[in-house]
Amino acid sequence: MLAEQLLNGVIVGGLYALVALGYTLVFGVLDKLNFAHPDIFMFGGYVAVASLVLGAPVWTTVIVVAAVTGVLGLLVELASFRRFTAPDAHITAALSSVAFGLIIVDLVQKQWGSEPLEVPLEGRSAAIVALGVRLAYVKLAALAATLVLLAVLYVVVRRTRFGRRMRAVADSPVSAALLGVNVRAVTQLVFFLASAVAGIAGMLRVTITGFATSEVGFTFGLKALAIMAIGGMGDLRGAVLGGVLVGVVEAVAFQIGLGQIADVAVWVLMIAVLLVRPAGLFGGRHQRETRA
Repeated sequence: MLAEQLLNGVIVGGLYALVALGYTLVFGVLDKLNFAHPDIFMFGGYVAVASLVLGAPVWTTVIVVAAVTGVLGLLVELASFRRFTAPDAHITAALSSVAFGLIIVDLVQKQWGSEPLEVPLEGRSAAIVALGVRLAYVKLAALAATLVLLAVLYVVVRRTRFGRRMRAVADSPVSAALLGVNVRAVTQLVFFLASAVAGIAGMLRVTITGFATSEVGFTFGLKALAIMAIGGMGDLRGAVLGGVLVGVVEAVAFQIGLGQIADVAVWVLMIAVLLVRPAGLFGGRHQRETRA
């Protein structure tokens, strides 16, 4: 049914948005792209599977995934970005983060293999039927968790002292430092937060699909970059809206029998948006949400 497909699209779009938000947070502060980010998303799924296999409850698994992937984000910041802060070091930092991501993928494949890894989660098939639409509990839980994460990110960025400092660094690191802001600490916290959110998104994905794969980071990473372009580079609102739009467009493509080209939908949507608004939906004045 169309309603069920639209719900699936919103859920998947929410995961796209969470991955794109991680890109956006780092880009908003450093003006650099962390290409290891989607592999951290993928790694979060494997950490979740390992935790569940050991018998940890779901809430404990969420904390473990957030902590492990957050620390991994700090390692990326240390290895790939801390020493490359010059304006002409964008390519060096990007290539270094690509290498870090490839290392993550290689370690995952050596530890768990390249075949899909099943998630040991009971009750995945349980569902309710409302107005003729079958709603799986696990999908509803994933949607609720995504909404909570988005709300938490909004509060952190807009309503906390850290958020104000982050926006100050995004405006001008030099000016922020002169005002007493610890720029390095803010940058580290941004990497931790972005990576932790990506890891939880990876956990949500494996609970929905029932398995973890090492290739999913590449797919989600490319789509998240397109979503950033659709919403406006560095704008959190654009990342959320772009992610949901892409998820819904893919769902509609499946519903009307165009599932074979659903993966192309994100690129068609990106081209269509950029033809009308070259800076993206919210990028017309080159303002970042971390600054707005």
